[in-house]
Amino acid sequence: MTDPSPSSVFERITLCGLGLIGSSLARAIQASGAVGELIGTDHSETVCARADELGICSHVVPSLAEAVQDSDLVILCVPVGAMGELAQAMAPHLRDGVIISDVGSVKDHVTEAVRQHLPDTAHLIPAHPIAGTEHSGPDAGFAELFENRWCILTPDADTPADAVAKLRLLWERCGAKVDEMTPAHHDLVLAVTSHVPHLIAYTMVGVADDMERVTENEVINYSAAGFRDFTRIAASDPTMWRDVFLTNRKATLEILGRFTEELFALQRAIRTDDGEALHQYFTRTRAIRRGILDAGQDVDVPDFGRRAAKPPSD
Repeated sequence: MTDPSPSSVFERITLCGLGLIGSSLARAIQASGAVGELIGTDHSETVCARADELGICSHVVPSLAEAVQDSDLVILCVPVGAMGELAQAMAPHLRDGVIISDVGSVKDHVTEAVRQHLPDTAHLIPAHPIAGTEHSGPDAGFAELFENRWCILTPDADTPADAVAKLRLLWERCGAKVDEMTPAHHDLVLAVTSHVPHLIAYTMVGVADDMERVTENEVINYSAAGFRDFTRIAASDPTMWRDVFLTNRKATLEILGRFTEELFALQRAIRTDDGEALHQYFTRTRAIRRGILDAGQDVDVPDFGRRAAKPPSD
């Protein structure tokens, strides 16, 4: 085992899953010097081989048992629907006192799906870095993905404070800002800020695809900025988003219901020629964009900030 440097947060970390988030996290952790030895693994031998070629981990091994043994921290970087099965498979090979975390955008379901398989000696601290792009795979990752982005931790009240502090420090070393909340509150917040917006984007692109009076060439050639943004979001990983909607069903349906009510109100204003209502509504929502810019969560440049090298999308 590689000797940890004096600035290391963990001696040995294992990343299970080396797609966009896992490979970005690997690069960020390596760049931060926060670990003595970083182990990567993935269910796909092709992904393992490519990650090994890229040199983003100290070692990449296809064996889950070998990857997690003796690690101080294991982070699950797979779709939320696969986390319970992954936890069950690795549980017999975990060391006492290991911290188990994840990067999924649903927390209530993941907490229950993973916890039931872990030994009592493991400390589960679910986490969600609110960062991403529409791309996937180990080549899509980059170390700067988490810089100035929020990472939300959802530990239980009885989780050891020192374990939470170490995980918080790791994310901070990777450039993230860290907050804590309950799993249920996290899922409601993300339903508003990410999950339902993605569903709306998928729907709008689907509507364009279904319209017989609009040809595919017209949709592609005459796409305005708003529709292009929808297509970027709708290009996200289908497996990941299928699992998000099925595992965060309650919060998604609640916010989708609120969205439908708002849509009906706007529809009524347009039908009744109520320009004042539309102007007031759009003025109020415009302020949200200014708040996002002021908080440093996007940049105010042409083309919705996408002139930056690899902008966040989640």
